[in-house]
Amino acid sequence: MALELIQAVEQADSSDSLLNAVKALAAASSTQAIPTLIAVLGYNNPGAAVAAVDGLIQIGEPAVLPLLEQLDGYNYGARAWAVRALAGIGDPRGLEILLDAAANDFALSVRRAAARGLGTICWELMPEAEVLEARVRTVKTLLQASQDPEWVVRYAAAGGLQAVAGVAAAGTDWLLEVHARLEEMAESDETLAVRARALLAKENLP
Repeated sequence: MALELIQAVEQADSSDSLLNAVKALAAASSTQAIPTLIAVLGYNNPGAAVAAVDGLIQIGEPAVLPLLEQLDGYNYGARAWAVRALAGIGDPRGLEILLDAAANDFALSVRRAAARGLGTICWELMPEAEVLEARVRTVKTLLQASQDPEWVVRYAAAGGLQAVAGVAAAGTDWLLEVHARLEEMAESDETLAVRARALLAKENLP
């Protein structure tokens, strides 16, 4: 079944037929589909790329290593979609990519996706000895993202800070800094939606 769906993607002869074929392949949630879904990220077809990202997120952990292996050789557009997929999966092996994208990517949509993804990292999948340092780096990056020129990135950063702080032990060094930054955002961010999100985050912190 998966092979037939893969062939349909490879043989699609129009944008619409490609989109429909990718949607069908993504819905199958087959690990066999991973290489084809990753290849679609490099096509100049945003609709198909969105469907491929959704499919990769649905497949989850088995898609992480293939995504990471393909990142370096990718064109920018494919890399941006791959970041979205890694953000949606939340596997800690994608952490370095998300940290870099949240802080440095020139596309606001990629920075936003990465900031959101930093809030959904499955820390329990990371070796325990690495978690504390990784969370410190994540918080540092999210604090930087909370001052991004684009409000959607700051909004995502507020949610990310809430999520990371929510799993921190009481008395963790950086919790006070997170509280202070969210309070500052809630009081003075230029965008009402960001102020509201920061206030919600602050009210739900430990």
